Amino acid sequence: MAISVFDLFSIGIGPSSSHTVGPMRAARMFAARLKNDGVLAQTTSVRAELFGSLGATGHGHGTPKAVLLGLEGHSPRSVDVTRADAWVDRIRHEGRLRLLSTEIGDAHEIAFDADTDLVLHRRRSLPYHANGMTLFAYDTDGRPLLEKTYYSVGGGFVVDEDAVGEDRIKLDDTVLRHPFRTGDELLRLTRETGLSVSALMLENEKAWRTEEEIREGLLEIWRVMQDCVARGSSQEGILPGGLKVRRRAATTARQLRAEGNAEAHAMEWVTLYAMAVNEENAAGGRVVTAPTNGAAGIIPAVLHYYVNFVPGADDDGVVRFLLAAGAIGMLFKENASISGAEVGCQGEVGSACSMAAGGLAEVLGASPEQMENAAEIGIEHNLGLTCDPVGGLVQIPCIERNGMAAVKAVTAAKMSLRGDGRHHVSLDKAIKTMKDTGADMSVKYKETARGGLAVNIIEC
Repeated sequence: MAISVFDLFSIGIGPSSSHTVGPMRAARMFAARLKNDGVLAQTTSVRAELFGSLGATGHGHGTPKAVLLGLEGHSPRSVDVTRADAWVDRIRHEGRLRLLSTEIGDAHEIAFDADTDLVLHRRRSLPYHANGMTLFAYDTDGRPLLEKTYYSVGGGFVVDEDAVGEDRIKLDDTVLRHPFRTGDELLRLTRETGLSVSALMLENEKAWRTEEEIREGLLEIWRVMQDCVARGSSQEGILPGGLKVRRRAATTARQLRAEGNAEAHAMEWVTLYAMAVNEENAAGGRVVTAPTNGAAGIIPAVLHYYVNFVPGADDDGVVRFLLAAGAIGMLFKENASISGAEVGCQGEVGSACSMAAGGLAEVLGASPEQMENAAEIGIEHNLGLTCDPVGGLVQIPCIERNGMAAVKAVTAAKMSLRGDGRHHVSLDKAIKTMKDTGADMSVKYKETARGGLAVNIIEC
């Protein structure tokens, strides 16, 4: 049961890892399965049905768009975000879908009515997870060629119905040099080996990649994060979706530059970095899932804080930050959830805050015990956080929530460094509490837009 840091940090497209990235991957997997089973040429019609949270808030999260792009063979990592909307408009206007066209060159074109062949069930769910989708393929006589159910379980991870309960990460039986499943095990290994958390993670990552490949891969992720912050800090206008939410990052950036004395405004810059990312995410731009899209601004914001405000920051520190943050993320993925549809926003923003706090503590010189303390503080003060997006869009309260959590993460890291690592509530206990809280949480607070702020704002 091996999880790589590159499973937690992946380059994708906004606005949602579970509602956009996951469904796009699932639809692409379905189209590829048609080809691999030798029935692509016989396929004359396809139908997609979305359930649970995908059906309830799919329109606001870009799920129909993701499914259409995935069926045509696009992947979240490589799809051209500047042309994606035009491709979807073409499908809807022409009533034609080019199955797996990006894979096979010459498109296998079929008739497709997006209004009838793509169904969002707002009140129906599938048994395994709140984010379920079933795809069907038929031949010219209407005979079924393939039917598959997929679950988008958070962070862009997709579970095939044939492996329910065993997602693609857990099926990875790679033998790691220093395997761990809990925070206690992680701390024990650091004591036994004398390694820092990031150094121990690096040894584990070598099971898949060389050290140079690991470094280059993580620095590529950092470059995409930087590009996202830069774009988000310069774009203005109204975000799509109908709420008429105005982008604020660019205006704030101009104000902060004009005021000068960046050190005095460090936390405002951190807030800005996070909001810039999540405005880009809301606009369907290129982001890094970290560990989800709804919480994608927190780790980039805290990394920017490290690079811009910590003396001596360098690329080696960026790599160590991401490795350490990845170790914390694995504990959440393994022992609880990073899916807002499963445990609320505590699983997204809460886990990202914890990861960012642990990563920053690591590069600020924390001991493993202090680093674990930072991560625990990060999640403890996000426990019970609901996922209640207004209009089903990843805008209100999501954009501001990332800014607030990024500041919390910096504070948590600095609090931990003032102590000696000893504390009453362990990270493991906090993660278990998050899982239990999510189980107790009403479904209306778990990414369905049927509770909380989502129903207490008058939409104009």
